[in-house]
Amino acid sequence: MEQQTIINISVGAILGVLGWFARVMWDSVNKLRDDIHEIEIALPSHYVRRDEFFDAVKLINDKLDRIYDKLEGKADKRGE
Repeated sequence: MEQQTIINISVGAILGVLGWFARVMWDSVNKLRDDIHEIEIALPSHYVRRDEFFDAVKLINDKLDRIYDKLEGKADKRGE
């Protein structure tokens, strides 16, 4: 077997392995890109938006203020 044939076979094998590795990496990156796209679409339906959260906190705060005012009124009546 000539030296050039050995070099050709080894370079071909190395390039084949590198090509296979590059294809696997390419497929993995595309799958990750698709997964991220699905997460971007599903995110608003699974989590509370910021403005909805602040509206809920404001509502809770208003109700707690009303409860606090009622308790203050009862405490004043008890002291008289």
